[in-house]
Amino acid sequence: MARFPRSPAPRLLYTLFSSSRTTPTKSSPQSPSAALLQGNFHLQSRQFSAGGNLARAKDDKEPWWKESMERLRNIGISAHIDSGKTTLTERILFYTGRIHEIHEVRGRDGVGAKMDSMDLEREKGITIQSAATSCAWKDYQINIIDTPGHVDFTVEVERALRVLDGAILVLCSVGGVQSQSITVDRQMRRYEVPRLAFINKLDRMGADPWKVLDQARSKLRHHCAAVQVPMGLEDQFQGLVDLVQLTAYYFHGSNGEKIVTGEVPADMETFVAEKRRELIELVSEVDDKLGDMFLSDEPISSGDLEEAIRRATVARKFIPVFMGSAFKNKPLLDGVLSYLPCPTEVSNYALDQKNNEEKVILSGNPDGPLVALAFKLEEGRFGQLTYLRIYEGVIRKGDFIINVNTGKKIKVPRLVRMHSNEMEDIQEAHAGQIVAVFGVDCASGDTFTDGSVKYTMTSMHVPEPVMSLAVQPVSKDSGGQFSKALNRFQKEDPTFRVGLDAESGQTIISGMGELHLDIYVERIRREYKVDATVGKPRVNFREAVTKRAEFDYLHKKQSGGQGQYGRVIGYIEPLPLGSPAKFEFENLLVGQAIPSNFIPAIEKGFKEAANSGSLIGHPVEYLRVVLTDGASHAVDSSELAFKMAAIYAFRQCYAAAKPVILEPVMLVELKVPTEFQGSVAGDINKRKGMIVGNDQEGDDSVITAHVPLNNMFGYSTALRSMTQGKGEFTMEYKEHAPVSQDVQLQLVKTHNAGRGAE
Repeated sequence: MARFPRSPAPRLLYTLFSSSRTTPTKSSPQSPSAALLQGNFHLQSRQFSAGGNLARAKDDKEPWWKESMERLRNIGISAHIDSGKTTLTERILFYTGRIHEIHEVRGRDGVGAKMDSMDLEREKGITIQSAATSCAWKDYQINIIDTPGHVDFTVEVERALRVLDGAILVLCSVGGVQSQSITVDRQMRRYEVPRLAFINKLDRMGADPWKVLDQARSKLRHHCAAVQVPMGLEDQFQGLVDLVQLTAYYFHGSNGEKIVTGEVPADMETFVAEKRRELIELVSEVDDKLGDMFLSDEPISSGDLEEAIRRATVARKFIPVFMGSAFKNKPLLDGVLSYLPCPTEVSNYALDQKNNEEKVILSGNPDGPLVALAFKLEEGRFGQLTYLRIYEGVIRKGDFIINVNTGKKIKVPRLVRMHSNEMEDIQEAHAGQIVAVFGVDCASGDTFTDGSVKYTMTSMHVPEPVMSLAVQPVSKDSGGQFSKALNRFQKEDPTFRVGLDAESGQTIISGMGELHLDIYVERIRREYKVDATVGKPRVNFREAVTKRAEFDYLHKKQSGGQGQYGRVIGYIEPLPLGSPAKFEFENLLVGQAIPSNFIPAIEKGFKEAANSGSLIGHPVEYLRVVLTDGASHAVDSSELAFKMAAIYAFRQCYAAAKPVILEPVMLVELKVPTEFQGSVAGDINKRKGMIVGNDQEGDDSVITAHVPLNNMFGYSTALRSMTQGKGEFTMEYKEHAPVSQDVQLQLVKTHNAGRGAE
């Protein structure tokens, strides 16, 4: 929304415009003429603010930005695969007049959903990147970020949640709370995002919203209650009854865009009264004001209840549950305005780099210094496009901003507001808004300020990659494009890593799973026209020591001229598995046996040696190196000599420390018809998996197991053949755990055979 000028004259202009333009009602989306008029007002208002008359009027008690901030919502829509997130966003854009026709996700009509703008997304029918878009509804501006539902892309979800003020958790009324819903909910908790739930697909066979509500309470531990009840289910689904306003909504029209309000049907009155009482009881447990009214038997009006739900939702003590189908969900938009917070109601922290990373609460208003976070990068046709969430201050086109992470000063050449992959140019944007800038070179997660403060937003949790593939371009000529593609993907996605295998000279890409890496290989082919050959997937094993081992190594070399001399004495020992630091170096030297300027070289040597263990050549983790003594030579000692001494000392004592191989273990959740439960469980045991849970859900069995990733290749095909195509599974990384003795011997044997062949 345009920034409101502070002088009285433009406010008068705004009053004239707002009285002359038609406000969209519940029964009709905003008309194009109204949108055009609104656009004119924005233009006029910007001309006034550009005129420079920004002195605050004395009679103007409220800050100039208060109204526009209160009419702003930054929301995300996240859920399990195929719960209908992208379809839901598509309908919201249709209702708010941003798009004029609706397309299906799987692009059967050749167009595909608006938010899935990559060819690959339209083909596979899944959302890979979070597209950001903004729309207007009842004079409010809503910024929506559509997030991926596959576990392989959780970094996109995390980055999106980091910049949101509120979220909609979409649950499928047939599938219920699924494994990915639990993952997404856990991420929302981590980033303290207030949310509302939306039970989707009520028009599908087998829809049971009350079962899903119970699952949300038991599995997600949500303190939640329905704020709507459906009138009919499956093909009888006609509309919804709002429990707060006690109004019935009937959906008409091919896309449910015409809403007719009416009285609550007589046959549903007792059921509605019962559900409304349940809603009031649950909200009054977490809201004192409503609790007092409830206990003293005062009549509770719709307004009181709505305010109480908003307070409890913003405080993250309650989750209102909406219902509908992706085609019939207009009241959900009103729920977003009524219950999700505006940017000033959410507290965001920054870390002050000048003051030992002390937490600073950001006021969130445009009067403060500029603080903005780059949460997403894209390589567009016009160079790098950087998505920014502005937490404080104002950003203008042509301003100079500073990247706190690199210290570089950058001019903002072009500022745009995004609508999936289309954009509109704007002159300025203030706190709370999500915008994109062109031509700014940075990485995702960088913080920008105007230079008056040195804040960084809290670091984002980035998981370690669990799987690797060797890739190389088919033709030698396309090497330049190939490396350009890999560099771009690394900048965009912190969980995608690129390395070089020192022994074979191959390029190794690492990521969060088979689908993750397949999609990047496919994108190299599509976007950069480079055909790549892909090796067999490799699991990212790790090595670790299990006991303390002493080292005492003298590195001595004399070959004419200055020699090399360095002696290191000490021990290595294991750190507890799962400790935050994977490598620790401690210097317990007393006196000057080794001059202090050589100590960093010794640490570097040990770090380098730990990059490749002698069992199978994988990095050694959870290692503590302690230096207790040593010796140096006045002439021959050098940094190189001590670095070499450290590398050889590590190799000398490594075998004595009884090393083990750690493998990534995945948390696998399977949903299979009960008749196949036996064969699926038997197969998991065969794959050395450990079953930790088995629940019954209707006719399906839900099996939870911990299975080594090395035994999960090609599992989707095996599961399909075992369950006649009816089984489904999701898996995510759990931890690295030691392998059994026989597996370790086999891995070492294979590794040695491979080296022998080379």
